[in-house]
Amino acid sequence: MDEITRQKFNTFAANVARLNNVAADRVGVPNAGHFSVTPSVQQTLVKRMQESIEFLQSVNILPRDEMVGQKLGLSISQLIARTQKANPANPRTGTDPTSMDGFGYTLRKTNFDTWLGYDTLDTWAKFPEFEQFCRDLIVTAIAQDHIKIGFNGIEWNETSDPVNNPLGQDVNRGWLQAMREENPTRVISTGKAEPGKVTYGAAGDFNNIDELVYKLKQSTLPSWARKAPGLVAIVGDDLIYQKYGAIIAKSEGSLDTIARQVLMGQMTFGDLPGVRVPYFPSDTVMITTLAEADKPLSSNLSIYYQNGKNRRKLWDRPDLDGVSDLQSSNLAFVVEDYTYACMAENITPKEA
Repeated sequence: MDEITRQKFNTFAANVARLNNVAADRVGVPNAGHFSVTPSVQQTLVKRMQESIEFLQSVNILPRDEMVGQKLGLSISQLIARTQKANPANPRTGTDPTSMDGFGYTLRKTNFDTWLGYDTLDTWAKFPEFEQFCRDLIVTAIAQDHIKIGFNGIEWNETSDPVNNPLGQDVNRGWLQAMREENPTRVISTGKAEPGKVTYGAAGDFNNIDELVYKLKQSTLPSWARKAPGLVAIVGDDLIYQKYGAIIAKSEGSLDTIARQVLMGQMTFGDLPGVRVPYFPSDTVMITTLAEADKPLSSNLSIYYQNGKNRRKLWDRPDLDGVSDLQSSNLAFVVEDYTYACMAENITPKEA
């Protein structure tokens, strides 16, 4: 590590130590130790994660104290309006509007470990934004992994295998797997036209993608959930291309380009707004509610983390010619109310 890089890295490490109320000689040195991230720094990390990837702004990211517990019940599941004649023997008591479906959550330890070589740090040290580079790269990598696991996670294994499971399939259980296990009546994985596939087209189960999405919503969601604010269709890239491919591939002039961009920004599936999310399975659609800009904590998708239990070790590794930043958090990916969520997977066209 060059001398100027050493000075800038030491400043970065000292700032990390100061923000977490840790002695400076425990951070960023060869004999560094683990320390607990303070709750305020933990909350700042969550905010920066949401700023780094837009979709995470549509998801609740919430602290929980217990490793195992009940979901928060953030959605409204029933009518609270009533009429009742005054009767001292039968006083008004009120109705709990929240949804508590009996399914809880379990937080699982998840490591987010990064390593940066001295050569990379030496290059970054040439810029005044050195500390920002170090911070933002790590935050963005952690944010991306939350989305990968959320939509692809199958199970938690004590030791994961990133080579064979590059989307975090064995790091934690994600939202889609929770649907398969705990909400199977609202998951369509196969149709009649071709076993193991949900098909659309001339010879398919549905005439087109829009009909598939509309009937999925109408046949699986209760009436009160079908018109819920914030209800959207999260769709995979293959489905977007299959519906809008002709527009995407069209050779156009400047006005056509603008029209295409406007159309793609307003894409719909069935009668719902379409949402494209990085790392979402390409042959899948999920219908659920996401948080609206003026309504925080209104999403049906949540990420829980254990309050005050984030751990970190910022470690200079001369033996490896680099720096390790080892972070861990206890996480759960939660569908708050299963009556506001349904999905179809293994979707493919079938024309003949």
